[in-house]
Amino acid sequence: MTVTYTARVANARFGGFSQLLLLWRGSIYKLLWRELLCFLGLYMALSAAYRFLLAEEQKRYFEKLVIYCDQYASLIPVSFVLGFYVTLVVHRWWNQYLCMPLPDALMCIVAGTVHGRDDRGRLYRRTLMRYAGLSAVLILRSVSTAVFKRFPTIDHVVEAGFMTREERKKFENLNSSYNKYWVPCVWFSSLAAQARREGRIRDNSALKLLLEELNVFRSKCGMLFHYDWISIPLVYTQVVTIAVYSYFLACLIGRQFLDPAQGYKDHTLDLCVPIFTLLQFFFYAGWLKVAEQLINPFGEDDDDFETNFLIDRNFQVSMLAVDEMYDDLAMLEKDLYWDAAEARAPYTAATAFLLQQPSFQGSTFDIALAKEDMQFQRLDGVDGPLGDAHGDFLQRLLPAGAGSVGPLGRRLSLLRRKNSCVSEASTAASCGCAGAADGGGVECGCGDPLLDPSLREPELEPPACPEPTAPIPGPTPEPFTTVSIPGPRAPAPPWLPSPIGEEEESLA
Repeated sequence: MTVTYTARVANARFGGFSQLLLLWRGSIYKLLWRELLCFLGLYMALSAAYRFLLAEEQKRYFEKLVIYCDQYASLIPVSFVLGFYVTLVVHRWWNQYLCMPLPDALMCIVAGTVHGRDDRGRLYRRTLMRYAGLSAVLILRSVSTAVFKRFPTIDHVVEAGFMTREERKKFENLNSSYNKYWVPCVWFSSLAAQARREGRIRDNSALKLLLEELNVFRSKCGMLFHYDWISIPLVYTQVVTIAVYSYFLACLIGRQFLDPAQGYKDHTLDLCVPIFTLLQFFFYAGWLKVAEQLINPFGEDDDDFETNFLIDRNFQVSMLAVDEMYDDLAMLEKDLYWDAAEARAPYTAATAFLLQQPSFQGSTFDIALAKEDMQFQRLDGVDGPLGDAHGDFLQRLLPAGAGSVGPLGRRLSLLRRKNSCVSEASTAASCGCAGAADGGGVECGCGDPLLDPSLREPELEPPACPEPTAPIPGPTPEPFTTVSIPGPRAPAPPWLPSPIGEEEESLA
């Protein structure tokens, strides 16, 4: 059964992981203690032979061998090779768990699309979910040793209620040398199509949704089969295993303590137990043991997947969802916060302090600015009201001289005139169109040097400022069209752009 210690590390605190070091089940001590004792026993045997059994000449030869092994053992890239291997194994292990076929989404769709409170409708729903559970059982007994021990033959699957005897005959009569875990999924599709013809599934969209979710369920079963079939390349596993074993075989000799009287470098201290070598063995060999346990999570190790538990849970939950819970709803009632303007669930005394914490509004809401830094500033070189800055900016876009009078110059001038003649207030402030608005026939100049008569093209005559409440009567010179303003409106804020889109339409 999977070892769960999540509640023990819910809160980070001083020495929080130290409690986990005392656990035995699922621990590295349980996996590694035999290998550790074997390594320590061989080390102590060599050390005793060096100290008590070898002659002086043999000791000198053994000391040269120790120095040689210690010098070249570091050439084995054990940490590099082992690190990549364990990373690959852990990633593969988690992906296999994500491929476990869970029927939760499928059972919700079956309960919502296959209708009928009679025995026929109930039979449809239960049979559909039984087919899904049967497909999961067939694939799990193909990849998991625990499930295979529970269902060693198809007869056990029939006796467990996942398959009827008639279905077993059809299953066995289907001639195929490949794994037939997909057969119940085909039965599911055919039964769903039959339910659609009988009207139990009321439209094709519901049938499509049901079959799409079945395909997701079947694809997960297929991925489990492929993970079991395609393993991590054997050569990679062999390289890692040989690297670890050869490294510590060299350490058995190279990490021996030599006689300090001989004056060898780095051999000034004589100890019987190689403490740091044992720690190194614990880490590297333990790393290899982690990969050994996770490379196939469908075995019977402490942290392998609980496949039999998942079979029981999925079968029971799916049958409850499509049978007893079908169309079984509680009476609709107004909720507790029906008339509340701001719904908030209560807090217990242990969590009441959370009410004192303000809600997060954004990381910039805590920035403080001085009052003078929050004032809007005019553009550089602009004198006068802030509202004139936009028009002057458009004027500066044009090049100086007579060559600036052209289509772009006329459009920008018209835009500037239109923005200055939007309302009565803006007309009086920035444009000499008051006479035109009063019917005096005064031509609008708008103070724009681009509208000087000497610089105009003879074939185009800019129109006067329009009335704020009604369109200008009479014909309009080509290519301009009459522009009517619905009514007076306030001047646009200076930071908003001019209504260029409207003028572009009139110039089109």
